[in-house]
Amino acid sequence: MAEDDTGTKEDTATPPRPAETAEQPPTSTQHKTLKYSLLGPSLTKSGQDGVDQKKVADIIYNASKGSKFFNNEESRDKSLTVKIARILAKKRELERIEAQGGLKSEQKKADEYIAELEYGRDLSQAVVHVDCDAFYAAVEELDRPELKDLPFAVGIGVLTTCNYAARKFGCRSGMAGFVADKLCPQLIHLPLNFDKYTAKAKEVRAVLEQYDPRFESASIDEAYLNITKYCEEHDMQPEDAVAQMREQVFRECSITISAGIAANAKLAKICSNKNKPNGQFRLAADRAGVLAFMRDLPTRKVNGIGRVFERELDAIGIKTCGDIYPQRHYLSRLFGEKAFQFLMSVYLGLGRTDIRPAEEFERKSVGTESTFHDMSDPKELRDKLRRTADELEKDLQRTEFKGRTLVLKIKLHTYEVFTRQVQPPKAVFTADDLYHFALPMLAKLEKEMPGMKLRLMGLRCTHLVSVKKGEVDFFGRARQPARRAGSEEGGSSKVDVDEHGWQVWPDEEFEDAARQERQEEAEELERLSQEMQNQDQDGTTADYRRYANGFAWRSYLEEEQQQKQQAPTPEQWTCPICSIPQGADERAFNAHIDGCLSRQTIKEIVKTADESGEAAKRVLTPMPANTAKRKRGRPSETEKRAKKAFFA
Repeated sequence: MAEDDTGTKEDTATPPRPAETAEQPPTSTQHKTLKYSLLGPSLTKSGQDGVDQKKVADIIYNASKGSKFFNNEESRDKSLTVKIARILAKKRELERIEAQGGLKSEQKKADEYIAELEYGRDLSQAVVHVDCDAFYAAVEELDRPELKDLPFAVGIGVLTTCNYAARKFGCRSGMAGFVADKLCPQLIHLPLNFDKYTAKAKEVRAVLEQYDPRFESASIDEAYLNITKYCEEHDMQPEDAVAQMREQVFRECSITISAGIAANAKLAKICSNKNKPNGQFRLAADRAGVLAFMRDLPTRKVNGIGRVFERELDAIGIKTCGDIYPQRHYLSRLFGEKAFQFLMSVYLGLGRTDIRPAEEFERKSVGTESTFHDMSDPKELRDKLRRTADELEKDLQRTEFKGRTLVLKIKLHTYEVFTRQVQPPKAVFTADDLYHFALPMLAKLEKEMPGMKLRLMGLRCTHLVSVKKGEVDFFGRARQPARRAGSEEGGSSKVDVDEHGWQVWPDEEFEDAARQERQEEAEELERLSQEMQNQDQDGTTADYRRYANGFAWRSYLEEEQQQKQQAPTPEQWTCPICSIPQGADERAFNAHIDGCLSRQTIKEIVKTADESGEAAKRVLTPMPANTAKRKRGRPSETEKRAKKAFFA
């Protein structure tokens, strides 16, 4: 047990209770919640079950105490505690109203929404989440097998992954390197080699696409698959198909993967962590079993519930997903409508079943940002803004978007983050326009905070406008996305769908926030590590950001897709008869022309034979009464009857 500054015992393995009132702000001795926060977003990583988290919390606390990072975390923790006090006060007021016979409409609304969600429950799909075990470390072990039984980590400033020998000491991804060294003095650090990891990831993906050609890459080392069709075609149970897939990955790629099998992506993600490493777990597609599984599941185990939301839920008595239901009529009043909808889907164990390539998901923003040593000179800040605008232009060109809203993000040397946004009179994408509209926002911030010193700057475009040329099929119609195997043709009107007909769940916003939390944690720890070790920045943070979260990995896939599209096209010759391009093969091209000439001859014979008859029909057939109102391109009924087969 660890002691705080007052000498009282504390337990940092569970979220501590906040202050009950907001009238008195938290004092500096309130470090119980701060220690829990400093444990980081990867607390639930596999391999941590036997670790003394109180000891880990003390080491992180003492190692970072006094740093700018620590001071910022302390400030954030105090603000969160005040916020939670307000939430508790609001809940007490709701309880008073309920005791007087109120909140009946809120409870009715919650029950109706639960009924709607239940109506759309789909238990017919076999969705799989696969996760490579300690991926970077596993790839490194292939080149250095002598490290297999030694504790080592990949990453210097921030650990991107650790092998399971290091995890026994409490080391985990997203941890500052100098903290990991205190936990495990014999820890071996290896530099990052992303070319090696992406090459191995492609090998794994080549196996996955055999089971679902439209699998979804969630990051460099994890993916979602819908194997319903595969199981039907091969007459296999999902467990057997996944076991076969895992064995094939190990045989062909020499690394192990763990998998979760369930009726939707949310459950599959949770299940994949049940039997790690090198294992699998299936949650039966049964409503009662799903509800029982979720009832005792800690909220932190759900993707989308990070450290902040976990503390807020714990404060009102929601520790497990089963605790959500009794408080369903409070949730929209306490956290908002979107949080209410998200938590209801969590309680019921519902999630999306539409698994598709990551590059097909609608992109909501395009942005770039970078960290640097403290910078305050106005000219340097403007030069940095210009370089950031140049980088954003490249990303917008690559993704083929313009932005109607431009957002400027800065982080002060005190780790405080500020954002400003503007809506230009037109959608922007060029570096000149981006810089032109971002500069006034930067200048205004300089006036608001004289002498401001920055360590991060970023630009982001939102409310995107696509500049891609719309794809059309042979008949000139817009192509529609392929329908997944096992999906219903009609579907319930109760289920929200997007413009392409895919189910819309309230999870996305919360999962995005959790990813952002992990990303910012890695960036801040990288800076803290540099302060403690006095090392120059080596680009680790940027690389971590690019490869360690779902958004960045999607950008990588988009780049890969664009490279395929930009690959040199084979030489083609245009047919002089039908004007359709053909492959540059003389024998095949001549055969095609012979075929076209034969069809043309037949058409001319048919046309000559029909001319007299068609002329007579035109004389006898009256003209439409109002030709001006006919829809262009649509033949009249008489014209339809007059047409003949091609080879009549």
